[in-house]
Amino acid sequence: MNARIVAWAVFSIACWAVAPAASSRDGAAKEKEIGNVGHFVIVCYRPKAGKEAALLELIREHVPILRTQGLVTDRPAYVMRAKDGAFVEVFEWKSVKATDEAHANHAVQTLWKRFSEVCDYDAVGNLPEAKQLFSGFEAIDLR
Repeated sequence: MNARIVAWAVFSIACWAVAPAASSRDGAAKEKEIGNVGHFVIVCYRPKAGKEAALLELIREHVPILRTQGLVTDRPAYVMRAKDGAFVEVFEWKSVKATDEAHANHAVQTLWKRFSEVCDYDAVGNLPEAKQLFSGFEAIDLR
């Protein structure tokens, strides 16, 4: 299947899945209403100069480390590259509560420190692709 179509489909599904949670600023209250549910996120990483390879390797480790900490679901993560070189990752936390727990988790804090050494975070909406009706990205194989 065409990588552009796959990337568009993943992005579209992630946006659809995130939209209900994004409409409520109080995710914990939403979970009480509907039960303990997964929470999709889309994150944009901008590699620092000369750090693209290190960032990509860290992205490969990211969800497996979160999984060992019991914070994310078994769904695979999807990673894409924007035309400007930024990476976009889509993955699923086990719950909004799990995202809160990550902030107190030593392994996750160590991981996030490593991310800060190789990239800057940006809003997905700042990518030129996000301003298009059908946002296309280069698919990245994490294997």
